[in-house]
Formats: sequence, structure tokens, C-alpha cells
Amino acid sequence: MKHHEFVAAVRQRGEYGSAAEAEDVIRAVLGVLAERLTPDEAHDLAAQLPQGIAEMLEEPSQTLRLSVQEFLQRIAAGTGATTRTAEWDAGAVLSTVADAITEGELNDLMTQLPSGYAALFGNPA
Repeated sequence: MKHHEFVAAVRQRGEYGSAAEAEDVIRAVLGVLAERLTPDEAHDLAAQLPQGIAEMLEEPSQTLRLSVQEFLQRIAAGTGATTRTAEWDAGAVLSTVADAITEGELNDLMTQLPSGYAALFGNPA
């Protein structure tokens, strides 16, 4: 998947008015996700994402143990939205991430996250 395809998929799923709006949401969601992952997992995930998207997974100085609710609250704080909107945003971005990476990488990623995150990636488990 190329950068413009990733942004277009997020824009469509999230029903955003512009590519710029979709990119802002992608940056917010992936920035918080990077804080939740170990640096090695963030690096592995970034390696499978398109150039320009991968760089949004900035390496955090520490790994935070965020519940799903805390994850959504951090996204909401970053975008100025409600937690419900942050859940919508996270779903649009993370389901696109799930489509863009291999099944093996998705499994590795999911093992680092509590089960409540699965729904955000489009997995009901």
C-alpha cells in the first residue's frame, strides 16, 4: 500500500472532508499507538507501513501501559475531539493499518495490546 492509498482508505473509512484532515488523524492515532508499543514493535510496524506514514510512529522515550480508554483519551486530547470521536478516528486508522501489514505483524502487534484494542483494528475478538 502506498502513502496516498493509506490516506485515502483512512479518509473513506473515517468520512473525513479532506486528505489533510485524514493525515492529522493518522498522525494523532499513530503517535499515541507508538507510546503504547515497545520500541522494537514500533520499528517492526513502521517497516511495513508506507513511507510518510511509518515516520508518524515516532519512537517514544518510554512505553506506556495504556488501557483502551486511556488510549482514546490521549487521542481525543491530541485532536481536540470527544472520546467517542477518538474511537471512530482510531478505528479508521487502525483498521487501515491492519489491512496494510502482514498477518504475522498484526499478530505480533496484537500480543502487545490488551484484548480491548482488537475491535479498533477491525477484529471483534
